Amino acid sequence: MNAFSCQSARSFKSVVWTAGLVLLAAIVLAVASLLPESSPLHASAFVVSLAGKYLAYAMLALSVDLVWGFAGILTLGHAAFFGLGGYAMGMYLMREIGARGAYGDANLPDFMVFLSWKSLPWYWCGTDHFAWAMMLVLVVPALLAGVFGWLAFRSRVSGVYLSIITQALTYALMLAFFQNGFGFGGNNGLTDFKDILGADLHAPATRAALLVATGVALAASLLAARFIVGSRFGNLLVAVRDAENRTRFLGYRPDQVKLLVWVFSAMLAAVGGALYVTQVGIINPGEFAPANSIESVIWVAVGGRGTLSGAVLGAILVNFGKTLFTAWLPEFWLYGLGLLFIGTTLFLPNGIMGLWRPSKKNDPEEITPEVSAPEGEHP
Repeated sequence: MNAFSCQSARSFKSVVWTAGLVLLAAIVLAVASLLPESSPLHASAFVVSLAGKYLAYAMLALSVDLVWGFAGILTLGHAAFFGLGGYAMGMYLMREIGARGAYGDANLPDFMVFLSWKSLPWYWCGTDHFAWAMMLVLVVPALLAGVFGWLAFRSRVSGVYLSIITQALTYALMLAFFQNGFGFGGNNGLTDFKDILGADLHAPATRAALLVATGVALAASLLAARFIVGSRFGNLLVAVRDAENRTRFLGYRPDQVKLLVWVFSAMLAAVGGALYVTQVGIINPGEFAPANSIESVIWVAVGGRGTLSGAVLGAILVNFGKTLFTAWLPEFWLYGLGLLFIGTTLFLPNGIMGLWRPSKKNDPEEITPEVSAPEGEHP
């Protein structure tokens, strides 16, 4: 078995183990939350909600790792797709409130009544149906990613220029959603959710079910991403990342390859955003902030770029650390995050997962394979 085959087998086992551990942890916490409060094994609603948020963030990190680690696209705007997925779910949850809102209007959300809206905007139509809302969660981010990616990749925008325009994309969305006239609650966003599919969102059983659903979604996303990067298309992704011009000369279309993985990653991020909203209970324009996209890149770098499992590990560890340090030393958290990124770059260039990289001479030197030049040709 050659070095690449050995590496591929190790990567597959790592992803399967990570998916299994994520799902097991979600189930254990969900069961613990249903135990009596007097039990020493009881998990509070706060812990369950926090765990669900971490897993949703891990889906965002996984989507970033797909495009950055395997396609070489450093995105600073994936929070845009995460936020769009969250707003699509939030629209459904707002419609579920019905006449139980503060103004008692069965058709209009409270913020629309407050702003003297007379009827629902056309883009809110159908959002009282769960299936339609789930379609919006996937389709709207996919359409935005498709249009943006087609324009950017077709024009061969890459490197720092692409990073800047992805950041501009999420910033533009943040400014748009801040406007009251945009129809999404303005600065306050969407909140005060009560039900999902008729179940009380605040009930322990519902919280437990949502945590397990998030664990299942993350595990399935990990396996789907591993299937993609382990296929011939995944090899082509790495080829585009490491030798785009050479790949183009061989007759492939790097712009189309990038577009496909870009759209898929946007949909993953959107699903994470939808699951995030159900457990956090609010979505506002702050989720589009460029800083959120930059943080997701840090998660991937800390865990290990181009490893899939590392993205999940980095997202969970960094956000757990953020929870601790914002409680202990809230004024120093941002400095700590910056030092973490600098330290990772200097001392752990392959992230935490790089610590388990085999050191044998016959093993590849990179976690993801590099494209080698044909015999007799210099790269």
